Amino acid sequence: MSGYIKTMKDLEAATYGYGGTGSGNALLKAGGVVGGFGTPHDTSANAFTGAAGLGDLYNLLYGQKVWSVLNQEVNPLAMLAKRPYTSSGWRVLKSRPIGGSDAAFGTGTNAVTASISSADAATPRADQIGGVGENATLGGADGFRAIAPEYTKLYVSPKTIAHLFEFSELGMEMAAIDDGVGDIRAIVREDMGKLHAEVQSKMLVMPLEKYSENGTTGIEKNYTSLMKIVSSAVELATMADDDVFYHNQTNNGTAAQLADATTIFGSTRTVTVNTSGGSGNYTYTGVPSFLDAEVDFGAGYTSGECRVLTLSILNDMIRRIRTNGGNPKVMITGYDTIQKISDLLQSQERFMDRKEIVPSHNGVRGVKGQEVGFRVATYYDIPIIPAKDMPSTGKSTSNRISDILVLDTDHLWLSVMKPTQYFEDGITSGNPFGVGKLGNQGMYRTMGETCCSFFKGQGKITNLKSA
Repeated sequence: MSGYIKTMKDLEAATYGYGGTGSGNALLKAGGVVGGFGTPHDTSANAFTGAAGLGDLYNLLYGQKVWSVLNQEVNPLAMLAKRPYTSSGWRVLKSRPIGGSDAAFGTGTNAVTASISSADAATPRADQIGGVGENATLGGADGFRAIAPEYTKLYVSPKTIAHLFEFSELGMEMAAIDDGVGDIRAIVREDMGKLHAEVQSKMLVMPLEKYSENGTTGIEKNYTSLMKIVSSAVELATMADDDVFYHNQTNNGTAAQLADATTIFGSTRTVTVNTSGGSGNYTYTGVPSFLDAEVDFGAGYTSGECRVLTLSILNDMIRRIRTNGGNPKVMITGYDTIQKISDLLQSQERFMDRKEIVPSHNGVRGVKGQEVGFRVATYYDIPIIPAKDMPSTGKSTSNRISDILVLDTDHLWLSVMKPTQYFEDGITSGNPFGVGKLGNQGMYRTMGETCCSFFKGQGKITNLKSA
């Protein structure tokens, strides 16, 4: 299958079984409302309760329309670029031959010898980084020796996201008569389709502290959260030190217990644990590496270290990402933080720009069609996408606002092995034995995983408050 799957269109055609003009799309798409059943509009369901003996002459009708009272926005999922799952891993350049892995080329006092270590090669002598004498001897003086970059491999395993539901034969028949909702299968199928998308979107912004929560053992079955991808060893260590994680200094959290938080794409962000302080006084240190994104959480995560959001904090993050070679394409944050940014700009007699965003398989980029785009706020021409489930990391309980993700989506994507499919079987298709019930069972299933090939091009601002 992978031999001819190059684009998301190829993958969808192979999955849903359509390939030519007019053949249609076999995917059952949600296109209406969601919701549940309400209660009577008064304390009594019968308007004739004051007239003795007339109660049976009135019956309140609910009608077939089911109204939505929920916000099931899925912006993080819609924003992220989708690519076919054609390989389980990728190779990355983790360090220069000399000069280290930081954005700035490093220099120091270490001579470039044939046996120079990786750590020493990060800070070579300034006079041994490439300038050689006339007719220089290969492998001779002045650091003119064979050197090589450092590479490593990252890999992912596709995650299966599935939701199962059912309805009885009697329920399907009763819904079609009296004051029923009509086709209950269509209504429930639609609601479950929206839930399936909403859950995937929630996984993408799952709070980082959920990866170190008491009793949570299967979180790695979910998509890897953007909050975990856009993190650093120093941030993880600080969250353990300041008791944001459950496995912390107070609870004597070990490196093994922090594995769900530190393991990423088959590699590990190193957090060392110092137990010399005794029980309840462990300390944690993060070791910087190529796996680190740009993270600004201030001086720490204690309640007293929560910062008021300023434009300087936001501008500094954008500058740091660009210095690293990234190119921010989109920002994701909560509605509260968007309002705070707007207030900051208005106080300086500046206003947020607006940009039309056209959703497509490539995230926020696409070709404008007929009334298919939507307008969003921008900051320095970077679209700001609101997310209702955006977390607010920190210990402060006063005026805390949502975190901000600043993403280069050229290097951050959702790798899709199987796009969303709907399956249903049961008594209406003549096979009650398949589901073992006098009814039908339905299921939505998607297979994929979030991937990142350039961590330093991604940024996160956390531990924020409005005032």
